[in-house]
Amino acid sequence: MTKARTDRVRAPQLRGRGWLNTGGRELGLADLRGKIVILDFWTFCCINCLHVLDELRPLEDKYGDVLVVIGVHSPKFEHERDPVALAAAVERYGVAHPVLDDPDLDMWQQYAAKAWPTLSVVDPEGYVVASMAGEGHAEGLTRLIEELIATHDAKGTLHRGDGPYVPPAEPATTLRFPGKAVELPDGDLLVSDSARHRLVRFAPDGETVVGEIGSGSRGRSDGTAETASFAEPQGLCVLPPHTAEVAGFDVVVADTVNHLLRGVRLETGEVVTVAGTGRQWRSTVDDLPHDALCADLSSPWDLAWYDGRVVIAMAGIHQLWWYDPIKRTTGVYAGTTVEALRDGPLPDVWLAQPSGLSVSADGTRLWVADSETSALRYVEDGALHTAVGQGLFDFGHVDGPAGEALMQHPLGVCALPDGSVLVADTYNGAVRRFDPATDAMATVADGLAEPSDIVVTGSGAVLVVESAAHRLTRLAPGTVSAAGATTVDGPRRRAERPPTRLRGGEVLLDVIFTPAPGQKLDDSFGPSTRLEVSASPPELLVEGAGVGTDLSRRLVLDPAVPGGVLQVVAQAATCDAEAEHAACHLTRQDWGVPVTIAEDAEPRLALILRGLDT
Repeated sequence: MTKARTDRVRAPQLRGRGWLNTGGRELGLADLRGKIVILDFWTFCCINCLHVLDELRPLEDKYGDVLVVIGVHSPKFEHERDPVALAAAVERYGVAHPVLDDPDLDMWQQYAAKAWPTLSVVDPEGYVVASMAGEGHAEGLTRLIEELIATHDAKGTLHRGDGPYVPPAEPATTLRFPGKAVELPDGDLLVSDSARHRLVRFAPDGETVVGEIGSGSRGRSDGTAETASFAEPQGLCVLPPHTAEVAGFDVVVADTVNHLLRGVRLETGEVVTVAGTGRQWRSTVDDLPHDALCADLSSPWDLAWYDGRVVIAMAGIHQLWWYDPIKRTTGVYAGTTVEALRDGPLPDVWLAQPSGLSVSADGTRLWVADSETSALRYVEDGALHTAVGQGLFDFGHVDGPAGEALMQHPLGVCALPDGSVLVADTYNGAVRRFDPATDAMATVADGLAEPSDIVVTGSGAVLVVESAAHRLTRLAPGTVSAAGATTVDGPRRRAERPPTRLRGGEVLLDVIFTPAPGQKLDDSFGPSTRLEVSASPPELLVEGAGVGTDLSRRLVLDPAVPGGVLQVVAQAATCDAEAEHAACHLTRQDWGVPVTIAEDAEPRLALILRGLDT
């Protein structure tokens, strides 16, 4: 049971710019008294935050009469500060609880959050009883909720009944937040209708619907075009004819929220699962091929046929994977799961939520839209390179030389026959063109509503998946050429996330982890904890870089470096303490901590992986 404490922390009052999903009502902690409250600090660009939304859904269903989840939206990118964009994201991702708009990160700071996502649990009397960063906390939350129910039922402080959620009305449109599109061999277009959990087939005009695949309800069932189901599908990849014939399906679909790849037979519309278990990947990285149907995936977001196999933008763990549809195997292609920007030979590179893929006309170069670093990157000759992009916290809308150009969370990319590449610069509402010949970036279209993909058809038409406008938009001929482009010199921005002030010299890094009620650290298969530390720029970290098993570590920061970003990856393995067949759990979080060096600052950096007041 939760122990009584004399130093309990009263939850700070909820304040922000406005509320969503409450029918216009403003909520305060007094309105939530008697309920168990989970405050979910999120930002809609963050794949880990989207994972947590899915982890919370079963808890909301099971404990709906005593539990209220409040999403506190504390944005990273400038676009995410737009209340219209936030409202669209709440609908896009099926957020079925109240959301507080926290554009200036006031609540973020009041609750001492340091990472997206962060969860804070408030008991029915208004006290903070738990704080935890990252994802993978569903089991621990379940145990904590059960304890709080028992405690406050006995005290008479638990009030059962409906919560304050008021669902919004859904407008009638053909598509709802489409994600990706691909041209089929007959010239038709296949579009992932993400918020309606289906695929829609259009005639070449991009407007006439000729078929649908999927029931339109969230699920993960194989079957016919009418009975099969998806969960927020995104990327699509048409297989080469011979490969399709041997594999038995024509198109591979990134079934993102189900953590699956699905195969579609175009002639019948039949859907079959071809990779993934449906469980989200939480493991250790290896370079081995795995049986595709036995491998856990994590939010596959886009797909491309490259180097004789399907490459997967595995957004959920900041990697690229490969899938062989004939051998039916899969494995890691690039990335270590560290969320940052680092080039070099594969696979030991860093990516940050790769979300768009396209292959050059000659097949030698794989272009990557690396969304969280606002970067355009490419794989060639076994190495990863950055064409445009400067890091996790640098973004804007700036054209010109590649070394100075900036984007804002691009989600799509499309290679052109002339060797240049179009980028769906999503949060700038623009289509950009990068020309390797001149090493420069230009804007070819703007004023778009969150473009998420671009398709150039065999006839030369350029179609943009304008996601937040729920449509395909055709660009005028000639706009994608160098002559049709314009140069934008917009604002240069850095994420407004407050930096952590640390002292130069010795600093203690302390990752706080407390097993959930009923769990213990699990050393059955080796050390139960793992900590990896690096820095950008690398010279910030004089000592303490690398991988170890202790969650506390002595770091030495160079006082001559004014600041940078500490990249910290921590994980802890636990198991049920008193069960005959104990279940295993892995908690993991990747922090990119902006730091400023100051003489009078703290000599300790504490990060909460999981903290429980028990």
